[in-house]
Amino acid sequence: MAVNTSTAEVLYRPTDEQLRFLPEGPYSIGNDRLSWVSIQFSPESTVGALNLLDTTTGKNESHPLPGRPGFAFPTTDDHIFVVGLERQVVLYDLRKGVVDVLAEDIDGHTEGTIINDGVLLRDGVVFGCKDTSFEEHKAGLYFLRASDRRLFTLRSDQLCSNGKVTHPLGGDRFELLDIDTPTKKVVRYELDTDTGELTDATVSLDLKEDLAFPDGMIEVPGKHAVIIAMFNPESAEMGHAKQFCLNTGELEHVWEIPGSPQVTCPQLLRIGGEVKLVLTTAAENMSEEKMTEHPNAGCLFVGEIDVDDLGKQPRWEL
Repeated sequence: MAVNTSTAEVLYRPTDEQLRFLPEGPYSIGNDRLSWVSIQFSPESTVGALNLLDTTTGKNESHPLPGRPGFAFPTTDDHIFVVGLERQVVLYDLRKGVVDVLAEDIDGHTEGTIINDGVLLRDGVVFGCKDTSFEEHKAGLYFLRASDRRLFTLRSDQLCSNGKVTHPLGGDRFELLDIDTPTKKVVRYELDTDTGELTDATVSLDLKEDLAFPDGMIEVPGKHAVIIAMFNPESAEMGHAKQFCLNTGELEHVWEIPGSPQVTCPQLLRIGGEVKLVLTTAAENMSEEKMTEHPNAGCLFVGEIDVDDLGKQPRWEL
């Protein structure tokens, strides 16, 4: 099968170097507009930001946060986001700051972890944590149910929990596709959101032959396929995002990202009336020399994609 290849272009280049360190979590907040998070500003930083980008004007509105955000999703109130912040899930009002704590003491069984990636589904959010030293399989995977704010611990053995995709299976059951980045695998679970029970994992994609590491992930609307951002910590002329068929495991499409090998997250956004693929990239842990080699590190990119809708990008119900 022939693999399609296309090249993404820079959509937004942050003028504040801090915002280029670790961008992730792009999400549609309306036509031509997206939110994204700066997880942290430097290797030692313990704070980040929630950003709102208008792609028509290029204006980025940055809101400093009192911690490192792993994810941020819009709610039914345009001014309020649900944010995974350090070891809490909070409601953050762009005008007032944190206005409510939905869950706290996340990963209370251990130390040295923080919330990382997540995905919204009906009546809640599935999210995972990461060991900030990337040494121990001790971080958790959780489901927070919105209706009663009950937190279910699904696993406690993750190293760096990242991309997630869900599909309804009927009733309270969902398929969950999940990435624990160092494993280089996409695994499949079934989740019962009533009982909080998670089945054993089965492997959907094994990417161990790839030099880069799988990071963020989204589904392709209308296809049994996913797009995965590939994080390459080594020097490379191009970064990559890759589309895989879940039925066969075959590679279907590669987006090349020039001058930025550390690709973190994909998302779909309607820009100028057409659906585009938006990709965040990171300058994390790059020396000045390496930044010279990779001048687009930490930029947001846009690429072409042959789909007509944005797929599932729900809002948290208040």
